Amino acid sequence: MKKDKREKEKKESQKERNRRLLTEGETILAKHPVFRHVCCYAGREGNSRLGKNTSAVVSLKESHNILVNEDMELAPAQWAYVIAHCYLHLAFNHYDTEKMPGYTAMDETGKETRKASCNLKLWNIACDIYIAKFLSDIKLGTPLGNVSVEKFPARVLTDESLIYEYLVENEYPENLNEFGTASPSAMDMWSLDLNGKTFKEATRWSRWDENFAYAIRRAAENTVSMAAGNDDFYHHISRNTAVMVAAEWFMSHYPLLGGLASAFTIIEDGELCRKNEIQVAAVDASVGEIYVNPDAGLTDSQWRFVLAHEYLHAGLQHMERRQGRDPYLWNLATDYVINGWLREMNVGEMPEDALYDPELNGLSAETIYDMIVSDIRVYMKKKTFRGYGKGDMMTPGSIASIDGRSGREGSFGGRKRSGDGVSLDELYRRMLSQGLEYHQNKGRGMLPASLVEEIRAIATPPIPWDVRLAEWFTLHFSSTEKHRSYARPSRRQSCTPDIPRPRFVPVEDESRTFGVIIDTSGSMTAKEIGIALGAVVSYSEERDISYVRLVFSDADSYDCGYVEPGELAGRVEVKGRGGTVLQPAVDLLEKAADFPKNGPILIITDGYIENNLKVSHDHAYLLPQGRHLPFKAKGEVFYYADAG
Repeated sequence: MKKDKREKEKKESQKERNRRLLTEGETILAKHPVFRHVCCYAGREGNSRLGKNTSAVVSLKESHNILVNEDMELAPAQWAYVIAHCYLHLAFNHYDTEKMPGYTAMDETGKETRKASCNLKLWNIACDIYIAKFLSDIKLGTPLGNVSVEKFPARVLTDESLIYEYLVENEYPENLNEFGTASPSAMDMWSLDLNGKTFKEATRWSRWDENFAYAIRRAAENTVSMAAGNDDFYHHISRNTAVMVAAEWFMSHYPLLGGLASAFTIIEDGELCRKNEIQVAAVDASVGEIYVNPDAGLTDSQWRFVLAHEYLHAGLQHMERRQGRDPYLWNLATDYVINGWLREMNVGEMPEDALYDPELNGLSAETIYDMIVSDIRVYMKKKTFRGYGKGDMMTPGSIASIDGRSGREGSFGGRKRSGDGVSLDELYRRMLSQGLEYHQNKGRGMLPASLVEEIRAIATPPIPWDVRLAEWFTLHFSSTEKHRSYARPSRRQSCTPDIPRPRFVPVEDESRTFGVIIDTSGSMTAKEIGIALGAVVSYSEERDISYVRLVFSDADSYDCGYVEPGELAGRVEVKGRGGTVLQPAVDLLEKAADFPKNGPILIITDGYIENNLKVSHDHAYLLPQGRHLPFKAKGEVFYYADAG
């Protein structure tokens, strides 16, 4: 028993050591004159997937295109070499089938110009040899094992294709790849069978080759600057950078976003952005900060577009409006909306890889989100200004600092709230509304109607959820007509005590009812159910609804029949644990012979339900604030706030 415990502790400590060495290797790479200017983020995997003898691989099918084996123990300098090696496969376009010997090429008429078979394993080895030569020349890191490219003629080491031809002619063994980062018999370029079209689609948003060329140019400029006696300009951030010039432009030339721009601190720090995997820019509205990567290689005009994009994320309160939707897909939806507006307003120049679809112009973010969730596999391949698979709207507290600092040495702006108790959300809303008014009064250019509508909408206090729910009741249940009845005399007048007086009573209407389906699974708390039912009971009694058809639902459905509204709260109890299946409960009410054919149904749930719920009518849903249905609802959706 004790021996097993010691073995477990030893194994855990070894894993922690491996991770520390890997992190140190990434730090070495981040400080290199060339690689500190590129974004090469590595995802960590165990050897159960990569293989015991594989240190890292490249794949176009993963959220991180570089996967490293954190179960392997390597020195920091070796990890720097391994990650750089994998990134260079992408930067040198080694997945491009047009570069591979034997690629079938077509002329303008569609006729084949050449065709031959390409040995993918030998092509992988040829690319590994080329990279090994490059890393040896720039003296980066320590290769794995005693790797030497000197045994190959110098004339062939200048091009991957020449190396490949040499390997074929000399019958180089396919299972002897000592130059890669995988085991000798394996390939470190996964998914190499992808066609050229797929690679070019991936390259369109990643721009590995362009980023690497830019990094080399920056490194050369930096070297010249230091040789002239100047400081390393990468860490010396000036107010005259393209980002800062773009920020100042808004305050002096663009009233709509000028006030909003003054409320933000812009942090231009490449090291901070690399640590937080920010390729271009991201915003944290909760602290009023925008993080930009100076190594993104954008022009002044493109930075103007990017900053306006981040300002609008905050000003239009996109984080608050997410309402439980998938964070990344919601980020994509809002990006499409913002980029469409900015193109229409001619604010700066949109970067080539920014999300834009002219067919989505004029649609709201909520509508686009509903379209995205119907085809998630396609949209999950898109990227924001932060990068692939990551939203550029940062959650509060998600920015990791560097040695206790947040990078504010390169900051600009940032006039925060003035101690009057105004929240940042209210400040952004106020500044955007004032900017709109000033912009229109001064005739400073046309604005998209949908943008104006959204700005005015956020300036108006939202209608409380319980008021909207009351409107739903009013829509389905108008005020009841009353008639005189002697069934229950109301009173007798003192002057004529022997004469009974009729009273006004509502006309009985059996169709005046509605169904309530309550999610009673373990994920719903009694407090959540109580808050929702409190409003339902009060509005039911107010609209003279005598009985409500009640159905509980967790893994099964429980038909409680008709109950008086006042009894609803007392009849509810949590009946199950785990997920909820609401379809049987909906079918039960819609097909029940004693329930009105078109009777409305109110579904109270927390949103953790099946994503293919089918309903025949426009039923309503009542959810806790911050949750969201996994599908597009046909009827109204109300979000109630926890009263605390």
